Amino acid sequence: MPTARRFFGTDGIRGTANTSPMTAEIALRLGQAAGLLFTRGAHRHRVVIGKDTRLSGYMIEPALVAGFVGAGMDVVLAGPLPTPAVAMLTRSLRADLGVMISASHNLFEDNGIKLFGPDGFKLSDETELEIEAMMMADLGSQLAAPAKLGRASRLNDAAGRYIEVAKATFPRGLRLDGLKIVVDCANGAAYKVAPAVLWELGADVVEVGVKPDGFNINRGCGSTVPEFLSGEVRRTGAHLGLALDGDADRLILADETGAIVDGDQLLALIASSWDARRRLTGGGVVATVMSNLGLERFLGARGLALHRTQVGDRYVVEHMRAGGFNVGGEQSGHMVLSDYATTGDGLLAALQVLAVLVETQCPASTACHLFDKLPQILKSVRFTGQSPLLDDRVQQAIASAQSELAATGRLLIRKSGTEPVIRVMAEGEDAEMVGRVVDTLCHRVAEAAGSGKLIGAAA
Repeated sequence: MPTARRFFGTDGIRGTANTSPMTAEIALRLGQAAGLLFTRGAHRHRVVIGKDTRLSGYMIEPALVAGFVGAGMDVVLAGPLPTPAVAMLTRSLRADLGVMISASHNLFEDNGIKLFGPDGFKLSDETELEIEAMMMADLGSQLAAPAKLGRASRLNDAAGRYIEVAKATFPRGLRLDGLKIVVDCANGAAYKVAPAVLWELGADVVEVGVKPDGFNINRGCGSTVPEFLSGEVRRTGAHLGLALDGDADRLILADETGAIVDGDQLLALIASSWDARRRLTGGGVVATVMSNLGLERFLGARGLALHRTQVGDRYVVEHMRAGGFNVGGEQSGHMVLSDYATTGDGLLAALQVLAVLVETQCPASTACHLFDKLPQILKSVRFTGQSPLLDDRVQQAIASAQSELAATGRLLIRKSGTEPVIRVMAEGEDAEMVGRVVDTLCHRVAEAAGSGKLIGAAA
């Protein structure tokens, strides 16, 4: 990824609300710059804007609207809606641009802006850099004349459109009758649409995380707090549970015993199911460097390859498009099924899992646990200022850890693209060694960071 970036990270622009870069002023300039860049041709230009449920959306949305309208673009406001729904609407409405206002799995204090091109795919690094350059330039002379300003309107049936598209991905002739499903919407963007889809397909739905108040998105619930889902499944005696994150582009599952099923197991299930039906393309699956070696071995035993990318669902999608793959995702729960969507979609992935349960009549504890994971530990250290990865002591510790793991395991240490934290992950045959390696590295990173703080496992 290009390093000369001021605003964009690995997944759009993200930060603490009302502080740079997540301010109304920057959102305004982003709207102006992106609007001008995507105003091509003589047709009336259009941008679709969706958001999740966090309070600061009320600040970011009107600022973006002002920017786009000033650039001469019409704005279609979709309201609270999952990220993949915004990508879908961008294509179906023949819009020039799609925008999702969300900080995904972060708490309400943060917010973010994700951009989609007219094809429904996230913008490339090069296009984001072009937008950044325009944001820092004087655009006054390029903005629309008074008679050429855009207009803003609301798309009242946005949720209904997505609900119908989602239901259409469930195999014809199958129903969810008889299945009791807990769905945790993280008090986020899918709080209406996800329960509706499951109920309309026949499920007995237990809704949790469906009362957003602007502050409670991802708080104590959702895909980053799987223990809450696990407890609700056991408490209600459900057949399984589904947990989405704040913008519903990732999925974590709990089986009927409350055991958590992560993205690697879901990838294994969907890939093997599609392969058996000769639906899987590309000869394998695309995942990231975070996926467990157990997944790689499971796929390899079936003649399928695991292709790894850097962390970030956009890089998974780019590799999928380049190699003709139709299944990809991340251990954290991003599931990209390109037969149906251009980006991660937790609800559509859940429907594919549910289809397997209905067809096989197997409990989730059997169907969703296809391989044994190698011991893997992921921890994070928060820092301020310069990245502690530049410190010589940290580099020496990394070299020592790599030598210790050698051929029996794998080490990954990286700076997060969405938060000021260092992720430390190791996996291998020896669980005790893995734990020791991670703890030692985290200690060294915290020392180098000065006020570094260990914040535990990360999603």
